[in-house]
Amino acid sequence: MPPKKKQKPMKKLTVVIVSYNVRYYLEQCIVSVQRAAKGIDYEIFVVDNDSADDTVGYLKTRFGDDITLVESQHNLGFARANNIAIRQTESEYVLLLNPDTFIAEDCLTQVLDFMDCHPRVGGVGVKMHNADGTVARESRRGLPTPWVSLQKMLGFSRRYYLSHLSWDEPGLIEVMSGAFCMLRRETLSKVGLLDKDFFMYGEDIDLSYRILKGGYENWYVPATIVHYKGESTQKTSYRYVHVFYQAMLIFFRKHYGHLSIFVTFPIKLAIYFRAFLALIQMLYGRMRKSLGLDHLTSAEVNYLFIGSSKMLDECKKLSRRKGLTASFFKAGQQAALDEQLQAGACIVYDVDTFPFKQIIELTAARSATVKVFIGTYSRSTKTIITPTEIIR
Repeated sequence: MPPKKKQKPMKKLTVVIVSYNVRYYLEQCIVSVQRAAKGIDYEIFVVDNDSADDTVGYLKTRFGDDITLVESQHNLGFARANNIAIRQTESEYVLLLNPDTFIAEDCLTQVLDFMDCHPRVGGVGVKMHNADGTVARESRRGLPTPWVSLQKMLGFSRRYYLSHLSWDEPGLIEVMSGAFCMLRRETLSKVGLLDKDFFMYGEDIDLSYRILKGGYENWYVPATIVHYKGESTQKTSYRYVHVFYQAMLIFFRKHYGHLSIFVTFPIKLAIYFRAFLALIQMLYGRMRKSLGLDHLTSAEVNYLFIGSSKMLDECKKLSRRKGLTASFFKAGQQAALDEQLQAGACIVYDVDTFPFKQIIELTAARSATVKVFIGTYSRSTKTIITPTEIIR
């Protein structure tokens, strides 16, 4: 008999990133994963939803065989695209990660160690920071039951955002964010993959609920990431308003549609009302912009660059060419930089000098006193990444 072929050992982790027209944010995200995955048997799958910014060609040149790239010819949406990668892999854990994020160097180890020690945990969310260093409330959420949903619609969101939990300790939660969602493969095999009826938004709530119904637990672990919040979507478009609130209706009909009309009608009415308000706010913002009332540009932002001498030399040239208002500080001159802080400033860190974890911690510490934003610069790409734009 011919000798049996040795089976390839199962990988510990598959990181799945769905991309759409955010190649520079995506590149930074991948670099942060590579740093955080040292010592872990892992793989990265990128599913590109037919980007028009040459994401596919750029990634092939930049990362080659270090990632597996799925080139969709259509925009499949978040759920379908993630499912494609999940079905092609067999790792013990799957991480769904947004492209407009970067993660701390110890993030993956913290989460995997926690899940290894707690076999009933089906999914884990983490401590997400906004681009100004503040903690994102949607890092952990409660289920949007009819009562909780109605409270949130009316502006009472303490129960929905589980505000009673500590940010610095692991805690049992109900809903994880799709921006960072670590999942046990065994759990996915039992409860199923993401529901393709959700094009974008809501699929994380639906999956979290099905994990709980499957007998598993969802947890919050205080590992840290930054989420730029929607650089892969256009939140000022009618399409965003439609897709977001349609997802809320899909979830409600799927899980609570059997309830009495006296329960369902107020919730549906509240969803439509919030969608209407969002549309009004969007149109108001466009009107202000067309009248020149919102005219802040990158040239008017105060940029504070901090890093190595080589990084500062490159950024000085880039700043002069782009007409940026900028100051420059060598790594270690944090005190001098803090003296020039003002609200709305963007601190641009040299990612070849500063660990991502330190960038997150420094910005989070400053967020208690002044609102500043995270920027990054990589000498390999010669690109400034900010929460609102790419400068190169």
